[in-house]
Amino acid sequence: MRPDLPAAFLSVPLAHRALHDVADGRPENSRAAVRAAVAAGYGIEIDLQLSSDGCAMVFHDYVLDRLAEASGPVRARNRAELRAIPLKGGDGEGIPDLGEVLELVGGRVPLLIELKDQHGGMGITDGALERAAAKALDGYSGPVALMSFNPHMVAELARLAPERPRGLTTSAYDPADWPELSRAVCDDLRAIPDFERTGSSFISHEAGDLARPRVQALRSEGVPLLCWTVTSPAEEAAARAFAVNVTFEQYLPPLTS
Repeated sequence: MRPDLPAAFLSVPLAHRALHDVADGRPENSRAAVRAAVAAGYGIEIDLQLSSDGCAMVFHDYVLDRLAEASGPVRARNRAELRAIPLKGGDGEGIPDLGEVLELVGGRVPLLIELKDQHGGMGITDGALERAAAKALDGYSGPVALMSFNPHMVAELARLAPERPRGLTTSAYDPADWPELSRAVCDDLRAIPDFERTGSSFISHEAGDLARPRVQALRSEGVPLLCWTVTSPAEEAAARAFAVNVTFEQYLPPLTS
């Protein structure tokens, strides 16, 4: 089963880690950033990490230090502990879980959810984060799609939530940018070999690498091509020569009518 990507993902720009701006009290992946994106009418891209008690937490990094008033691995803390840790640059709010974000969005804008690789080296998954995400999404009826850089995780999402559109987050995989991966893994993933086996409906590709022949071959086959992450109108214009939609930050793109 290969569910179609909802049409809203093809037209509504997606705010990267929600509409964040710490200068205005809206940290990455925060409730405040989610509210701001919904109010402005933008779609939202968020990230998921796993708590020690198996909950899907909306947080980008593997460790707390950069973004929160604590240190150490996210996965070493349980949901209650993480919800109590203030985000830096916010108004004292803690780390949200996926269920809270789904309530805030309420189906009003498209929500693109990236599951961060939990296994190192894009390895075989234990399915824990995928199960947590699928559980939180049970009963949610708004436009939503799931993705991951790790193809094994996307394949597991296909098994656990076959009705949910899913895709691969993809990249040029320059080994200099991916020190945690071997050159062989980079070379393999760069060719996007897992699109068919994962039952993916789309890819979200690195904005500076959109002209890659493999990416454009998928596009020519009718695969929706999203991209990450543009930071200016000029970058958006260049990306839209190839991609149907953009994930953005640091500026406000126009909304199509």
